[in-house]
Amino acid sequence: MTAINKGTYRLAELASHVGGVVQGDSTTPISSVATLAGAKHHQISFLTNPKYKSQLAETHAGAVIVHDKVKGDVQCAALIVDNPHVAFARIAQLFDTTPAVASNIAQTAVIASSARLGSDVSLGENVIIEDNVVLGDGVSIGANSVVRKGTHIGQGSTLYPNVTIYHDVVIGKRVTIHSQTVVGSSGFGYANDKGVWLPIPQLGSVRIGDDSQIGASTSIDRGALDDTIIGDNVIIDNQVQIGHNCIIGDHSCICGSTGIAGSCNIGKHVIIAGGCGVNGHISICDNVQVTGFTMVVQDITSPGVYSSGQPAQTNLDWRKNTVRLQKIGSLFDRVKALEKQV
Repeated sequence: MTAINKGTYRLAELASHVGGVVQGDSTTPISSVATLAGAKHHQISFLTNPKYKSQLAETHAGAVIVHDKVKGDVQCAALIVDNPHVAFARIAQLFDTTPAVASNIAQTAVIASSARLGSDVSLGENVIIEDNVVLGDGVSIGANSVVRKGTHIGQGSTLYPNVTIYHDVVIGKRVTIHSQTVVGSSGFGYANDKGVWLPIPQLGSVRIGDDSQIGASTSIDRGALDDTIIGDNVIIDNQVQIGHNCIIGDHSCICGSTGIAGSCNIGKHVIIAGGCGVNGHISICDNVQVTGFTMVVQDITSPGVYSSGQPAQTNLDWRKNTVRLQKIGSLFDRVKALEKQV
């Protein structure tokens, strides 16, 4: 696909890129993406949530990405696709203006003589690459990041500034890790000797599969003996804690502020929403969705949606319900007594 000029594409070219059908003027030039409410004539937007359907009639976008079911409500040019959200994501990638984390190898980068760097590797200012590190072709590492001894980072992976990768970690191809994240720090392993905590050396490592994305300020602990394993195409949000020896299956999603205790085995295509807690040594099967603020305290063995967090309510209602909850035990005993009399 060839741009009309730098960063601008005809609608027909975008349709070809995502496998869609054009409704209206296929020569409409598009140079960026925007929301329905804020789009201008040179931008493309999309509709997935019916809540915003009324904005189709009011948008100033040059074109919109929609499903076939709503194409009749579009007033401007349209790109008809089966999945507007996916099509929007692929088109947005064409217009991504995020600057590269590094360009070439900075003079202040410190690289051990035993490290092996592939072609087109970029290292920002003050990056430290320790002994026996292996960086694949096209790896980019932002300023002030540290990659410790024996770590392998696969082709096309990106570390943003201020990332720390501990020793002997294995990171796959095309992985993105955002700032302040720590991979391979010691798992939370201690023995208690008459009230005194003794640290247990964490001798395993961390392995991260291809095409995974890890947000900012997330911590992934290394295993105690075996490795902590993050599968292929796993997406992990900001400020997530993953304990030692956890296994996260392929294509799973862990949202922000979730904490997963050690030795959990989470299946494939699992979505854990924000603010959740997962108790240690829990197994969650494939194709499970856990809604926000849920506490998982036992194995989940059947696919489906699971919840335990309570929606917000007025303080008065909460206080009344709390008092009633405290009376459940006595109410249960009374019901059992009445059942015996019957």
